[in-house]
Amino acid sequence: MTAVQVTSVSKSFRGGRRALDRVSLSIAQGEMVALIGASGSGKSTLLRHIAGLVGADRGEEPGRIEVFGAEIQSGGRISGHCRRLRADVGFVFQQFNLVGRLSVMTNVLLGSLGRIPAWRGTLGLFQNAEKHHAMEALHRVGIADFALQKASTLSGGQQQRAAIARTLVQKARLVLADEPIASLDPASATKVMETLATVNREDGITVVVSLHQVDYALRYCPRAIAMQAGRIVYDGPSTGLTPAFLADLYGSERPGSAPAADPGHPPLGPVGSAALAYLS
Repeated sequence: MTAVQVTSVSKSFRGGRRALDRVSLSIAQGEMVALIGASGSGKSTLLRHIAGLVGADRGEEPGRIEVFGAEIQSGGRISGHCRRLRADVGFVFQQFNLVGRLSVMTNVLLGSLGRIPAWRGTLGLFQNAEKHHAMEALHRVGIADFALQKASTLSGGQQQRAAIARTLVQKARLVLADEPIASLDPASATKVMETLATVNREDGITVVVSLHQVDYALRYCPRAIAMQAGRIVYDGPSTGLTPAFLADLYGSERPGSAPAADPGHPPLGPVGSAALAYLS
């Protein structure tokens, strides 16, 4: 089954600059794909279009985007069903998008808002089953011990893993991650990428992650899509990215390197166990 279908999508900004120039691509369900390219190449813009956060140009050649066979937008018009469809699409932002004053667990529980009655979400009335699901998600990403802390007390890497846990609670079938490791140190970046790779491998969740660091794309993503000036200039196996091609793609920019892989996440510690008991 096709998870993402983008057909001839363009996006222009003031001054006539094209952030996307007739972009077309297809991503199968269960793939883990790296979206690479220099700053300003169109990676973030493309992800926001796929999520239905931005409308494409309404030109002579109307673009179309579908997610799991359902229309997200066509001809620059966002589908009226887009809000419902977004329940299947988790978005991991570069700047985490957590509410710092709320607990980590509450932030993760917010992922369920699209699947529970609006009145319960507004009042923050989450059921025990939903809270247990949130704790399980936090355990899977390795930060269950921080469940009851304010999100603002976590490191950048921990906050990003909390954002991934939120997509698990959301029950997203597609995760779009926009430069999720751009502001992280190498060790934290590795943990975040391993977390994304794990949910892709174990849950069959389709993952599309924009990366500036090519080494991470080579390690974690079997397929790479390279963008330059709003166009796709490569779409194929990550192993096919040659040094000469990457030098042309990035020009004077120097993509970062990935450190050695992390052996795994720690087991549930005493604080995480206490938090789980608190919810029982």
